[in-house]
Amino acid sequence: MTVDRSLVGNRSYWQETWDLNAPSVQLPARAAHVVVGGGIVGSATAYYLAKQGHDVVLIERMHPAHGATGRNGGFIGTGAAEGYNGSMQRLGKKAAQHIHELTLLNARLARELIASEGIDAHYREPGTLNLSISAQDHAEAAASIAARNADGYAGELLDRAALQSMVNTPLGEEIVGAAYFPGHALIHSGRLVRGIVDAAVRHGAKLCIATVERIEQRDGHPVVVTDKGTIQTQSVVLGLNAWSRQIAPALHGIITPVRGQILNTAPTKPVFAQGMGTDLTPTGEYWQQTLDGSIVLGGMRAAATNRDENLYDIGITDEVQNALDTVLPRLFPALQDLPITRRWAGLMGFTPDYVPVVDAMPDMPGVWAAGGFCGSGMPFGIMVGKYLAQAAVEMRTPAEVAPLGLNRPTLKK
Repeated sequence: MTVDRSLVGNRSYWQETWDLNAPSVQLPARAAHVVVGGGIVGSATAYYLAKQGHDVVLIERMHPAHGATGRNGGFIGTGAAEGYNGSMQRLGKKAAQHIHELTLLNARLARELIASEGIDAHYREPGTLNLSISAQDHAEAAASIAARNADGYAGELLDRAALQSMVNTPLGEEIVGAAYFPGHALIHSGRLVRGIVDAAVRHGAKLCIATVERIEQRDGHPVVVTDKGTIQTQSVVLGLNAWSRQIAPALHGIITPVRGQILNTAPTKPVFAQGMGTDLTPTGEYWQQTLDGSIVLGGMRAAATNRDENLYDIGITDEVQNALDTVLPRLFPALQDLPITRRWAGLMGFTPDYVPVVDAMPDMPGVWAAGGFCGSGMPFGIMVGKYLAQAAVEMRTPAEVAPLGLNRPTLKK
């Protein structure tokens, strides 16, 4: 079936329901620090630098939250993309615990930043539910919850009856139960990033709308070359995720662009208080109901040719969007024929070991980059921004993010 193209645009629900066109200034010739990318990582980095009194310029090519952060599901959870058990099996227990602790720090920093700066980001902490749609799914969920609990991390296994008590619509027959993660947060992504950028500017940061073309070295310092001129600086932080490898050659073969497709329904009665997820396909599905009643739903990437991997196209496709249309009716029979009001796509960055990269860039003195969040940028972004701000000032990568470094053995394909 061909998707109704009148619902397709280059903007997401988050971008359409909040003004993201923050005022910008002319690109200066010099700044102590330059941050490239106006998503969650870039905005947080600029915020922490400016709050500490440092001279910082944030360069974004369109508007804050134009890229992946403004096109996501609006979840601030904990843990890496593969989940706690998956991370332990791939990385080892010590590294998995370290990374999980970093995401717990991120959750605390998000809460503190939103409160201290008075950001109205529709922030709430109802937790998330990951639905089991088979006995095998439920057994795997039980093992994951047990591993989390053994290491002191919250999680609860719910049977079907307990799950039904938390969802305000009848469950489909195939749903067995769910894993519940209390404390996970939901957010309006556009409101959050615009709020952080505005706070950074209040603390002295400059926002410049320009397209970065490359980074050069002159007299031992980085020079950022843009379509609006050049700016010399002490340090550069690249918060470009999927686009990072276009500026930093060391990330070729490390970060792969992957398209994610999403839709949202028209507002409907309250059905889902928690963030929701399941694995109808190997690439996963997720959704939340926003405060205005809209349901933002993404996933079904497995329906795409080559799973929408290794491309820079943010257009939607009929095959994935048609598959998304089946998710809610399949899982919740009463949710038939919900009107769809918007369809969009965005680019994620993936790494071979499903853990992001945060490190100095080889052969690019004074340049750091963060990317490859594997669809889980929000559980890392503010924490990563704080440590990248520290790196930019101290001119060294903080030891706290060593498990996210370029030299980790699991990063090699």
